[in-house]
Amino acid sequence: MSVTTNYRTAESVSPKHPDKIADQISDAILDAHLREDPLARVAVDVAGGHGKVFVTGEVTSKAKNVDVAAIVKRLAGDVELIEHIAAQSPEIAAGVDTGGAGDQGIMIGYATSETAEYLPLEVVLARRLNQNLFARWPYDGKTQITLDGDKIVHVVASFQHAPQSELIMQIKAWIKSDDLAQVDEGSVDIYANPAGDWDIGGFDADAGLTGRKLAVDNYGPRIPIGGGAFSGKDPSKVDRSAAYMARKIAVDYLKSRQAKEVSVRLAYAIGVIEPLEVTITVDGTPEKGVGYDVTPNGIIDCLDLRRPIYEQTARYGHFGQGFDWEK
Repeated sequence: MSVTTNYRTAESVSPKHPDKIADQISDAILDAHLREDPLARVAVDVAGGHGKVFVTGEVTSKAKNVDVAAIVKRLAGDVELIEHIAAQSPEIAAGVDTGGAGDQGIMIGYATSETAEYLPLEVVLARRLNQNLFARWPYDGKTQITLDGDKIVHVVASFQHAPQSELIMQIKAWIKSDDLAQVDEGSVDIYANPAGDWDIGGFDADAGLTGRKLAVDNYGPRIPIGGGAFSGKDPSKVDRSAAYMARKIAVDYLKSRQAKEVSVRLAYAIGVIEPLEVTITVDGTPEKGVGYDVTPNGIIDCLDLRRPIYEQTARYGHFGQGFDWEK
């Protein structure tokens, strides 16, 4: 006999998680270039762990005062830095110089009316819990929320330097205080540091890599994503800029149509100015998108993306945070 459930699960990771440290380093380097050269071409990846950080990628920039070592030290502490950055491929640059997309790809935008952030409820709750715990223990940590319908049934939280008993108390206090955290009395399972308390975290415990938390950066595991990472990429890379534009379109349509759910799909070919696909699905009905300039330069101009605004996006996700592409 089958049992019907409406389970939904999402996770969030703290800014001190090794993957998020890598994302922040990548975006801090991008910001440093954009402060001096808004037209900089930047694609920086970071791999770190166990006392070493490797920074690699392609940068074509007029900036003269980008101190990569200082950025790495600020975000990762005293580690050995290995830096290997080259100029952007002239073959790629030729396509971008004419206004074409920096790569092929599919970008997804999404918005739902179920939360004020226009994000899935499980995503918002996992993030809010993580932020609450990070305020108490500003270290490496992860949270996970499972809903049955709109009720929390399972909570998972693992935080560095957080004694299990105190962590449980903090989670229970958050459940009582957060206006979205609905539960059935006595039905919530709490898994606090389920593998035991731990004090070794961040790059000391694990390796981290730019772009390895894509579901956290986007809309959680329930919503499809295009597959491209955001961090470390200047806005000529449609992996990032078109994903932001797709979110803007989704939010615009959600509001104007008073819809419950909107998804947007954009597709590009490298070096080609116009997108290959603009599909907007409103409450399950797809339609061809019109009225937006979704060329790479059109997106950059619309959202004013050549500013040093990116490090903050690498902390707790790129959507539902009040960034300009959601207003």
